[in-house]
Order: sequence, then structure tokens, then C-alpha cells
Amino acid sequence: MQSVKKLKREYFTELNQNNILLENIKQDLIDSDKIYLEYKNILLVKSDVLDENLFKKEFIDLIVTSPPYNVDIKYNSHKDNLTYDEYLEFSEKWIRNCYKWSKPQARFLLNCPLDKNKGGQQSVGADLTLLAKKIGWKYHSTIIWNEGNISRRTAWGSWLSASAPFVIAPVELIIVFYKESWKKEYGSGKSDISKEEFMEWTNGLWNFNGESKKRIGHPAPFPRELPKRCIKLFSFVDDIIFDPFVGSGTTLIEAANNNRFGIGVEVDEKYCRLAKKRILNEVQETFL
Repeated sequence: MQSVKKLKREYFTELNQNNILLENIKQDLIDSDKIYLEYKNILLVKSDVLDENLFKKEFIDLIVTSPPYNVDIKYNSHKDNLTYDEYLEFSEKWIRNCYKWSKPQARFLLNCPLDKNKGGQQSVGADLTLLAKKIGWKYHSTIIWNEGNISRRTAWGSWLSASAPFVIAPVELIIVFYKESWKKEYGSGKSDISKEEFMEWTNGLWNFNGESKKRIGHPAPFPRELPKRCIKLFSFVDDIIFDPFVGSGTTLIEAANNNRFGIGVEVDEKYCRLAKKRILNEVQETFL
């Protein structure tokens, strides 16, 4: 067994490496005036994830994100009613950039719809999985999120008839990918998940409610429970967590509150202001 002294030395070496990475990223971004907020272990970047030159180094340990679903949600700075081919082209660009910026043992947790029927039936989850694999991400598993407060249904197809009924699953997916190898052999090696959490969360059916748009002030927020589970189950303490679509800042809040570094990108000024406000109000004094 490794000595306690050796484990401590490796832990602080990795912490220092991520601190150095974060400082290097900040230096790269300072001249371009893209840093919107630097607070504790969080870096909020106002920019576009489609910019392949935004980051110059591999730095990501874990990606947790929920991109636009292309269901005509009224965002400020994103057109959410692309043709399906345009949507897949958009998805390929940002997923490829995230791959480029990820460390060899990085994980990628993608929250997306199972499918959609608005504008024609499409197998969104399956198509994004194939696209990510084409880029180089390796598939590991899929978590089904049973969202309790799903919107009231209005589309039934042929009501009470076999003519053309619509089948709508009131769930979302969290698809789990990794870059080169699944087993994490680098990082602090320190996990902070309890036995009860581990046993519950490794069951691939998660049951918890979604988040209120009105309460958060964003058209498509996800609840803090989602990134919290992803972060504690799939990353070590002091890992660098990345969200390319920060929105209201939920992933960064949970990264900070669970003793990880958080880096996020948001293109919209209004959502940057919202994320900043929530981060300043909801990040606890816990980071070591």
C-alpha cells in the first residue's frame, strides 16, 4: 500500500498542476477580455464554444452540460429552431472543440433529449451519440433522468386512434462518454461520494424534479441535483469541471461547492449576468 505521505504528495502535486493550468488559461484569456468572472475556484468566460481557438491547452477532467435542444426555446443569443442537419452540424463543432480541450482521461456527460417530435420526429440521443463517437469520444453508458415535473402534454397525434398516435417519453438522457481510457489513474484520487450516494447513483435511472424557469430566470435551467451527482460520481476532488453552455451557472456552482475547479463558457451577456449573480450568492465557503 502507498504510504500516507506519498498519497498526500501526489494529491498536492495534482492540485498544483490544476492551479497552474487555471492560471495559464487565465493568462491566455486576459488579453482578449473574455473573462467575465473570476471567483474562488470558478472561471466564467464570455465567449462562444464554437471558437476552436478559445482555449490553447488540454485542461478538462469532466464535462457536464446541457446544450440547446433545438426545440425553439427563446434564448437571447442562440437560434433554437435550426434545421436538423444544421443542428447536428452545430453539435459536431462544439463537441469536437470539447474533445480537443479535454485531457486523455476526461469524461463527457451530455444531458439531452431521448428524442423530439417538434418539427418532425428525430432520434436526438442516438444521433448525438453517433456523432460524438465519430469525433473520437468513446461510449460508456446512459443514465435515464425521469424528470418529475415534465410539461403537460398537448400533442397526442391521432387521439384514441391507431391512425397516427404520438408516443412521448417523459425522460431525458445523460450520456456518458470518455476520451481515451475509462479508468482514472490521474488526479487527486480523492472521492467524496458516500456509500448511499454511490449505490443510488450507479443505478442508471435517476428520479428527481426539474428546475423552475421562473425561479431561476432562464428558459432552460437544469436542477442542481443533476450536475452534483455527475460531478461526485465521475470526478475526483480538485478536478477541472467544464460546461460549454453555462446558462444560469448551475454546473459551476456545484463544481465549486464540491471542491472542484469550474470553468464555463457562455455567449450571452444576460445569462453571464445571471450566472454571476447566482455564483456569488450560492457558492459556499468550502473550497480548500
